[in-house]
Amino acid sequence: MTPINPSRSRHILLYEPRTEGHHVSWLKFITEDLLSAGAQLTLAVDRRPEQEAKIREHLGDLLKQVALLDVNGAERSLRHGHAGSVAHCLRQSRAESVFLCAFDEVASDCWRRAALGLNMPEELRGRMGGIYHRARFLTAPKWSPRHWLKRTGFRRIMDRRWLRQLIFLDEYLTRDLQGSLPGAPIFFLPVPCVEGFAAETGAARRQLGLPADKRIFLFYGGGYRRKGLHLAVRAMLNLPPEVPALLLCVGQLNPEGATARDLDILAGQNRAHLINRYVSTEEEKLSFAASDVVLLPYVHHFGASGVLSQAVAARRMVIVSDEELLGRLTRDHGLGLLFPTENADALRDRIQEAALMTDEQMATYSQAAEKYAAMCSRKAYRLALTNAVLNLPESLPTHA
Repeated sequence: MTPINPSRSRHILLYEPRTEGHHVSWLKFITEDLLSAGAQLTLAVDRRPEQEAKIREHLGDLLKQVALLDVNGAERSLRHGHAGSVAHCLRQSRAESVFLCAFDEVASDCWRRAALGLNMPEELRGRMGGIYHRARFLTAPKWSPRHWLKRTGFRRIMDRRWLRQLIFLDEYLTRDLQGSLPGAPIFFLPVPCVEGFAAETGAARRQLGLPADKRIFLFYGGGYRRKGLHLAVRAMLNLPPEVPALLLCVGQLNPEGATARDLDILAGQNRAHLINRYVSTEEEKLSFAASDVVLLPYVHHFGASGVLSQAVAARRMVIVSDEELLGRLTRDHGLGLLFPTENADALRDRIQEAALMTDEQMATYSQAAEKYAAMCSRKAYRLALTNAVLNLPESLPTHA
């Protein structure tokens, strides 16, 4: 890689103890982009065999350019909670600063402790930052003691300049915080719409053994309740059988109970296809390419979604629960259809509506996805990240 600005080279510790979901993909993005900007990196990661195998699959040759620490060896100080683990890794790495790929690992603990007058380890002052994925308490409409405690601690930490940077994936929230906390190191980072998802549909379907004559609705990711697999299955089961629709479920879903039974019924009727395992990056891209519509029937989901970005990167329309950030982005950018959260009947109606759309109608959503993908490209992500972490002059405004 050719460094953007070698004179700004700095040793940074990337702290990422998780390998599920988006975590490894984002570790790759962050590693790739900070290396390209001339940074020296040490990665504190889970080095148990199964977890390290995932990391090596995603990062590949990038690992030749970094040092590795085993995050499981970090000693957590009871006095400092989860931040003690981060401080321990920072000491081991001898890096100048530490960047948490998911600041959520320490956030709640830090906010509560600050509200009670307890600080993070002194060695982290001004040296720690990261990407905050789910700052639910900052947008919660109802008052509660728990949210009040977190808000109090958050304000104290920001006022006292404890953090090097705090990066949000919600452009609307970022803009509000930048207005209410002028001068605070708060930044926006777009969830990247990576290349390689827009492939030829027919070839992808043949590789996955899917029919060519149905409109395919993809549910991708974990099968836990908040992702809404049960709603997608129920909606498809209640769809009139003559509607040319098929539910494609991909990922480590492990359905149980009624959801598992209903999926078996749909599969027996050739109305569902299940790939219930961890899939490679190439299989992931094939799944999106083979689909027409991506389902995000999330239940009270807060924050951004990698699945939405993957759908947009594949130029696919989406059907999304009408709440929080995902509902707002879908509406503002015309990315697809919305339905009331947890309403399986309404989801069924939206699936039927999409299944019966003309190619011209589908193309409208594909064009909207292409436009949004350009705004959230890997280049946009890289510029925003390096600006926030390395204070490079390039920056991108929010696009809401």
